[in-house]
Amino acid sequence: MGTFAVQLAKSYGAEVTGVDRVEKLDMLLSIGADHVIDYGAEDFTRMGREYDLIIDIVSHRSVFEYKRALAPKGICVLIGGSGGAVFQSLLLGPWALGKRKVTLLVYKPNPLDLTLLSDAVESGKVAPVIDKRYPLSDVAEAFRYYAEGNVKGKIIIAIQ
Repeated sequence: MGTFAVQLAKSYGAEVTGVDRVEKLDMLLSIGADHVIDYGAEDFTRMGREYDLIIDIVSHRSVFEYKRALAPKGICVLIGGSGGAVFQSLLLGPWALGKRKVTLLVYKPNPLDLTLLSDAVESGKVAPVIDKRYPLSDVAEAFRYYAEGNVKGKIIIAIQ
């Protein structure tokens, strides 16, 4: 999700800051991120910068942490993460954030969205980041690799 979000945001002219582990920062820069932050070394919510939009793929922060980093009318979209953090953000968000907004991404299939994404891929504005490819016979190894938490893109399982 994150690699697509970075590329789509850039295709619409946004200034993008990617926040991830240090091993993925070069990849984020290579797909268009303007700035990168190693979450192991720095807390982007304490850097004094405000963001109009935060997309959190693995939300685990409190609503108050998001508030520190959101612009006065900013929006935080939670896509995944711990149930407790998501629940707290949705429950306390309206009270704690003022005009800022926190929301959970709930996708309802829309043919227009798929057409726009397909066009972005075909035009080269968006490209999947492929980390590793495995034959179907090595699917267990692919899952082990994924479980290690070191994935830097998509894992492909080739069925042949």
